Amino acid sequence: MTTTTSSIIDGNAFDEADPASLAELSPSDRDLVLRRRRALGPSYRLFYERPVHLVRGHGSYVYGADGQEFLDAYNNVASIGHSHPAVVEAVHRQMAQLNTHSRYLQRGVIDYSEKLLTTFPRGLDHVMFTNSGSEANDLALRVAEAATGGRGVVVTSEAYHGTSAAVTAISPSIGRFALGPHVRTVPAPDTFRLAPPEGIGAWFGARVAEAFTDLRRNGYAPSALVLDSILSSDGVVTDTSVLAPAYAAARAAGAVVIADEVQPGFGRTGSAFWGYARHSVTPDIVTLGKPMGNGVPVAAMIASAAVLEQFGTTVPYFNTFGGSTVPVAAANAVLDTILNNRLADHAERLGAQLLDDLRTLQTRHPHIGDVRGAGLFFGIEIVAEPGGSQPAPARARAIVNALREDGVLVSVAGPHSTTVKARPLLSWGQPEADRFITALDDALARTAAR
Repeated sequence: MTTTTSSIIDGNAFDEADPASLAELSPSDRDLVLRRRRALGPSYRLFYERPVHLVRGHGSYVYGADGQEFLDAYNNVASIGHSHPAVVEAVHRQMAQLNTHSRYLQRGVIDYSEKLLTTFPRGLDHVMFTNSGSEANDLALRVAEAATGGRGVVVTSEAYHGTSAAVTAISPSIGRFALGPHVRTVPAPDTFRLAPPEGIGAWFGARVAEAFTDLRRNGYAPSALVLDSILSSDGVVTDTSVLAPAYAAARAAGAVVIADEVQPGFGRTGSAFWGYARHSVTPDIVTLGKPMGNGVPVAAMIASAAVLEQFGTTVPYFNTFGGSTVPVAAANAVLDTILNNRLADHAERLGAQLLDDLRTLQTRHPHIGDVRGAGLFFGIEIVAEPGGSQPAPARARAIVNALREDGVLVSVAGPHSTTVKARPLLSWGQPEADRFITALDDALARTAAR
């Protein structure tokens, strides 16, 4: 039997097969882990060396079965805060009134769609609803293929775009076995370890061009370049010079550009609101997911009229739950909360302060090789030797688990699982920022000898 290691799933996973790991759990948690495996099967993973058994969430915090409070510095679902009252009320009110699909004429989905589209530049004209970011990316690939007549797709080498068959085939971080023959990967623009003379953006654009050329040489006409706008699974890339050359290379090859905004979107990366906008570029298709409903399954694909025309006029589209009334009510409450409370601007301000604080920590902890951030989205690169660039996955894992024990939840990313990845919620304020920096300082000190 062939097995594979997934950088996105296994980098911070609990080892259920290790008797010693199981023995360290409380009897009730150990029983729950064993029951979980029997019921759910072997594919699922739990976070952390000692899994967190959660029972409640409120604002920027979640709470364990034993009463321990955890600062959530990672969750990309409840982005405006756990159990947010506006979302709870909107879902309760709509569920008590009506919940049905979008083939009936309803005002809610139209009002929300018009409001959502105002956050995009002119030309990104239409929205189509799905249940998840995976479905949104799946739909985007279908639209791109209809628009271009090609199937060839280029992604980064540690990309993650979802779990359907089509998007697993363009998600190398899940495991290389899954890649389709119509897919080519390019190295992410590593702004820490790579300094090409032509500049990191030009270097990245050239790799994208080469990948499309190779696809065409092997019988796959170009269809799409799919990029998470902050390259989060590749280790969090925030340099704003990298997307424009890649977009240009894709379009020169005859492909369309799909911006996956499931992680960086809805203000998480700051006042630009959408991750791609930080780079002063406009994609042809944008996909949305996780934070859109603050925990209620709702996602969407945004597309230009020109790119959508071929698919839209030849393929009738319907999604039972995508665009249904209760998820749309949740999404509307989330968007109103972000816009009315200027949470994207808040993310910009608080994120800039946190980035300064993290760089101060870097001067005191030489095993931090690099710090990258945009808004409330950070990558903290952990290295083996001071002043070096050798990845240190065991050290990064130790830091993440030390934070877990101190009541702060983060995880890892990148090809070697050496980037400590932090995504503070938009509900964070100064107390949460201070607690995070203090806990990280302590975790770095406690793991320095490892």
